[in-house]
Amino acid sequence: MQPLASKRGVAALGAALARLEAAHLRRERLTVEGFAADARRVLRLAGGRELVDFSSNDYLGLARHPALAAAMGACAARAGAGSGASHLITGHGTEHARLEEELAAFTQRGRALLFSTGYMANLAVMTALAGRGQQVLLDRLSHASLLDGARLCGAQLRRYPHADAAAAERLAAAAPARTALIGSDGVFSMDGDLAPLPQLARVATAQGCWLVVDDAHGLGVIGASGRGTLEHFGLDEAQVPVLIGTLGKAFGSFGAFVAGPAELIEFLMQTARSYIYTTALPQPVAAASRAALALLQQEGWRRERLHAHVRRFRELAQAAGLPLMHSATPIQPVLLGGAAEALQVQRELRAAGLCVMAIRPPTVPAGRARLRVTLSAEHTGEQIEELVARLARACARVRSGGA
Repeated sequence: MQPLASKRGVAALGAALARLEAAHLRRERLTVEGFAADARRVLRLAGGRELVDFSSNDYLGLARHPALAAAMGACAARAGAGSGASHLITGHGTEHARLEEELAAFTQRGRALLFSTGYMANLAVMTALAGRGQQVLLDRLSHASLLDGARLCGAQLRRYPHADAAAAERLAAAAPARTALIGSDGVFSMDGDLAPLPQLARVATAQGCWLVVDDAHGLGVIGASGRGTLEHFGLDEAQVPVLIGTLGKAFGSFGAFVAGPAELIEFLMQTARSYIYTTALPQPVAAASRAALALLQQEGWRRERLHAHVRRFRELAQAAGLPLMHSATPIQPVLLGGAAEALQVQRELRAAGLCVMAIRPPTVPAGRARLRVTLSAEHTGEQIEELVARLARACARVRSGGA
């Protein structure tokens, strides 16, 4: 029996890793121990070092809310730490059922179906609604899970230019009988801008195909009551039949869901491999998500505070001459271009006690590396002011070629 990896194969992997390093594209992990007890948005790393966190997707500051921890602990005491099986065997619990009902009501849709991750939810939708001989149209900056789902389903994948609904319309009209669905993020995770959903909805309706919106970064944050980009644009289930949301961002918990017409959800439950053939999300996690959903609806001040922080950050950053991209969401990219430059600014900020991650290819296109600043309702005005001041100095050094 031959070994799984020959010496030649291992050497090739080592060479590939060396090339990533040389191109400033090798990723590293921070090991986080927890949060500082007496400060907002301060991470405590393994070893005791503390950093103000400007990289998390915990937009409303719910991830460490005591109500979520209490709900999780109480549920674990009565239901156990794990579900023990898939949803269709014995893994579907009362907390799952209640959360699905509450998410359907929150999103104003017929039903909702829980998934373990947003990646699995997107794979389920794409493989269920499109197949061989058909065409799938996706925004060029759609999340990797939508792209992977489109490739997995066997349909022809066509990617239209970012946020260009007219281009999507031309592609759909060129193959009307073959176009199964149009898909897009609601809020784009690396740029922070919104998809042109009203225009895409009109195209999908005219072509008679599905419109799929992954609103992972919009739900809880965008819209008058936090119902996401669909609420922001005034779109209903008839116009956008397939809504995908995640629970690990504004909800501060973990997991994902698909919401839509009852027939769609039943079809996914019966056919989606990424739902059927995996262990169900633990009930304590669902209990924490239910607590988060209640807080999200009761405490609108979190969303108001968050958007005030976004406005303040942009005012300060523009006054400081930072190379901002167009975004009115908590995702505020500072465009630097080269991977080496982005890493240099990341290192300077970390040395100053600030955690802002450099985003480099292939996550973003070549020449479009950036610092992805994410804001939370938990940040303070002083933290935002310090961030902008440090960013301005670091970016100025990069532009001047200084070390």
